[in-house]
Amino acid sequence: MSFVYLGFLLFSLAGMVLLDVRERLFFAHAPRRAALVLLTGLVFFLAWDVAGISLGIFLHSPSAWATGWMVAPQVPVEEVVFLVFLCYLTMNLVRLTEQVLARRSTEADPARREEDAP
Repeated sequence: MSFVYLGFLLFSLAGMVLLDVRERLFFAHAPRRAALVLLTGLVFFLAWDVAGISLGIFLHSPSAWATGWMVAPQVPVEEVVFLVFLCYLTMNLVRLTEQVLARRSTEADPARREEDAP
């Protein structure tokens, strides 16, 4: 049993949390909405995995890098953590992109800068 893969996933997830808090992107911006969006994405992708498993498309094979802990047949704990990371990363990227585009729009339009001025 190894915790290498799970450790890297948790380390990457911690990086997403730091980025979120620093830039007020996802949970730091609207915690309730963020939790709902993240949970919805997680449920969607877990349902996708269950469908793939039931069709015989996705199969778990033991790895020297994984813990071997299963949350359901053919679904390792690392898969759930990865899906949380994937959804969190996606939402952070969406919010960061929105912020960058809004900043560029404001900088490019002098009239907007005057409207936003106190």
